[in-house]
Amino acid sequence: MGSEPPSRIKLFFAFAAIYILWGSTYLAIRLAIHTIPPFLMAGSRLFTAGAILYALGVRAGHPRPTRLHWRNAALAAIPLFVFGNGGVTWAEQKVSSGAASLVIATLPAWLLLLDWGYGGRSRPRVLELLGLGIGLSGVAVLSAPGGIKLDGVGVLLFAAIAWAVGSLLNRYSELPSSPVRVAGMQMLIGGAVMMALGLGLGETTRFDFAAVSVRSGAAWVYLAIAALVAIPAYTWLLTVTSPALVGTYAFVNPVVAVLLGWGAALLGWVDADEVLSARTGVAAWLVVLGVMLLVWPRKKPEPPSQESSTESTEVAAVGAGE
Repeated sequence: MGSEPPSRIKLFFAFAAIYILWGSTYLAIRLAIHTIPPFLMAGSRLFTAGAILYALGVRAGHPRPTRLHWRNAALAAIPLFVFGNGGVTWAEQKVSSGAASLVIATLPAWLLLLDWGYGGRSRPRVLELLGLGIGLSGVAVLSAPGGIKLDGVGVLLFAAIAWAVGSLLNRYSELPSSPVRVAGMQMLIGGAVMMALGLGLGETTRFDFAAVSVRSGAAWVYLAIAALVAIPAYTWLLTVTSPALVGTYAFVNPVVAVLLGWGAALLGWVDADEVLSARTGVAAWLVVLGVMLLVWPRKKPEPPSQESSTESTEVAAVGAGE
């Protein structure tokens, strides 16, 4: 890339990718699983995107991964994609895409706690603990009596914690130096395991390829493309701009997801539970405020190398949020 500063147009499109593409994947997941079983859908789209990314890494001439690299990639891929992305996909059968994005937005809180307890992070500051409490109170508002289903919330919280675990494994494990190759390896593994899980759960017995709607098929293609585009954009942004600025995706994504879900409900694409209610509005405000306190204060005092490493754990291989 050289020493020249990046053009504004490149920055614009890169931030659009991590803001809009990742935020929109929640709605795309719900549209896709309308006629495609969740684990077969998530596994096939990740496996496809992973194969393309891995091929790009091969074409670029990156060194071949070792057996240790594959083992470490697999250890992180299971919590990242099978439990993380797979959990979100399954939960969206019961929970609106907007609500799912708000629960998953608590990811920085779990990263903070896990990295403090098991990693090399110092004790959380008061503002960070305040952000943790505010963000989780937003989830409590969503799941209070009359809100979203508790089993959906439970799976989503488990998915967020699993994503944090996988992210930290990526941070502290020995992996190939190429982020594209790592992403390809992990999506190949995660996608294959999820497809096997779908087969084991009997999803093929209720899957009729001829019955897949145009909307679900288009959403599947969109999700695969989002994984291919957003990862390189995110990685590139970390090299050319402030990690704290890149980290703002964590509170922009749920806003994008809630608004898109609301719009889709008004168009009749999804169920009425996507309509923006007072409860969802309050929860969104609390979660976004909590994430802002978690993301911003903890990055500015840290040296650039540590910032980049910490920030990169928040999405690990693919955010696409999921």
